Amino acid sequence: MTREHKLEAWIALVVTLLLTGSVVGLVHWQRQQPLTLRGAVLIDNTDPRKQQPVGGVTVSAGDLSDEEATSNPSGLFVLKLKKRIRKGHPIELLFRNPLFQPLDVNDIVANKIYVVHLVPLSNAPPPANRPDVKIANVRVRYTVKAMTELNVGSAVKTFEVENKGNVPCKGQNPCSPDGKWKAAVNSATLDAGAGNEFRDARASCIAGPCPFTRLEEDHLTQGGQKFEVTALNWSETATFLLEAEVFRTMMTQTEHRTYPVIFGEGLTFTLPSDAQSVSIEADIDSQTIIFPLGPEMFLSWATCNESASSDRGHVYRCTAKPGYRFE
Repeated sequence: MTREHKLEAWIALVVTLLLTGSVVGLVHWQRQQPLTLRGAVLIDNTDPRKQQPVGGVTVSAGDLSDEEATSNPSGLFVLKLKKRIRKGHPIELLFRNPLFQPLDVNDIVANKIYVVHLVPLSNAPPPANRPDVKIANVRVRYTVKAMTELNVGSAVKTFEVENKGNVPCKGQNPCSPDGKWKAAVNSATLDAGAGNEFRDARASCIAGPCPFTRLEEDHLTQGGQKFEVTALNWSETATFLLEAEVFRTMMTQTEHRTYPVIFGEGLTFTLPSDAQSVSIEADIDSQTIIFPLGPEMFLSWATCNESASSDRGHVYRCTAKPGYRFE
């Protein structure tokens, strides 16, 4: 083996050792990363349509985790375990929320989705001397801002083109289209005002020898602020009329209504991301009342939460409080 071959062999060996050490180090680092449990908290019900997500549930694992997790409005919880806890380790998950019965789940640490079901405290029957309050005809109202063109009025103007008929032109412009008679020209302009635009602009001869007139120029650009017309008259004095509708583009709020889906004691509806001034209208014991759903989402008869949906909208979920029942 030549000296060059020996040098190449040594370089290859060193590279192999370095790469092997890197891989081993990476595997060791990955093994030291803490495991994370992910799952969802739902309302316990035999009907899947009534298994609504539950937010605000505290999830803990005793001394196996450094801190507690809290489920979000979609029911999702993410609980990080201590580094020493590996797959297959026994674990007890504790789920707590003041509106639901406490739940302790004995399981093992595994690569899976943990789905748990909580029993609402409102499932307890109401006292015999206090029947449930009925909630009926639930509607959702909200507004959406949009740029809208509004008709703010119309503009009207008349003008005359004075002339004396039957006067030979003799090549002195302006003349009639056939060059025979002396003609006159006049113009008029309509201005919609700053921020306004014309729609359906029109001009016509309304008096005088209209058959011997012609609109020469129309400087109106559709959607423009000004409307200018030039008329030619080769007979007696004629009168012209200019008219147009005036529009203004402005931000307006449009009210929309939708109806929620109700399964059991759960109410759900979705709204677009730009929805504002959300309120719920309902008949409470046959009396129609409007309940604004402000930032705190407080209702006297339901507990509500809101979360973003995959299509950039918002999902609202409400659960009837004890003593109330959807009819």
